[in-house]
Amino acid sequence: MSSLTADHAACAALLRQSGSNFALPIRLLPEAKRRGTTALYAFCRMADDIVDDAADEASARRGLDAFATQVEAALAGEASPEPVLRALVDTTRRFAVPVEYLRDVIAGVRMDLDQASYGTFPELEEYCRRVASAVGLAAIHIWGFRSPAALEAGHQCGLAFQLTNILRDIPEDLGRGRIYLPRADLDACGCTAADLQAGRIGPEFGRLADLQADRTAACYHRAAALDDLLSTDGRMVFRAMFGVYRSLFAAVRRAGTAIFTTRVRPVRSRVMASAAATLCLGPRPARWLWS
Repeated sequence: MSSLTADHAACAALLRQSGSNFALPIRLLPEAKRRGTTALYAFCRMADDIVDDAADEASARRGLDAFATQVEAALAGEASPEPVLRALVDTTRRFAVPVEYLRDVIAGVRMDLDQASYGTFPELEEYCRRVASAVGLAAIHIWGFRSPAALEAGHQCGLAFQLTNILRDIPEDLGRGRIYLPRADLDACGCTAADLQAGRIGPEFGRLADLQADRTAACYHRAAALDDLLSTDGRMVFRAMFGVYRSLFAAVRRAGTAIFTTRVRPVRSRVMASAAATLCLGPRPARWLWS
């Protein structure tokens, strides 16, 4: 096995171990694009784990600073001892992935160390742009796209997926001292962070749940345009991922105010069935993804 083959195999092993919902959709890609997308995922997983697994904030900052330095050195052509970074560099060169997306991912992970709440939705959108949209935009460079319009649709897709993650992870994030729901939204609906943290979920939280769900649904509608803008390879993996997250979001929306106290855990078979159904759409307009 060549060194580069082994590097990409290390990325594939990390993806398998993660249990990610993206593991099966990525398998739909031809080998070179599958390897590149897997390397991108492994890079993101490493960045996340540095913060999530650190013993304390100071350790997380040191680890992330060291990782950022390693990434920059590898991108500059220095030999890296880390197989994931070697595979990532191969991917960026092979598919001309703009390196600013990789820097955005690290900056987004760093935001979790710098702030635990957001005042307005535009502030939250910037966080989502870094931790999610940047990943999607890097991915579509690997998959192939036909028009610059794919960049805005890709941002909307990353936004939709990350907002879905935020809504299903509210209790877990509260346990980490984080509230991703914008304070302006809580105020507009008559909710308080103190009530949320204490689990005092009154009827006003129904308005808050509806506001979040409606905003996320609008992002999904705009993201569906990406279906017409990708290469054939990219369209298939996008549809599978879109189907997975559409199912997750549907479960979040059905849960209503329960999202504030219980993590939404949809049946995996239902999630996979949604992905399969989305794949079978055929050459229909993008609006069918969300209808």
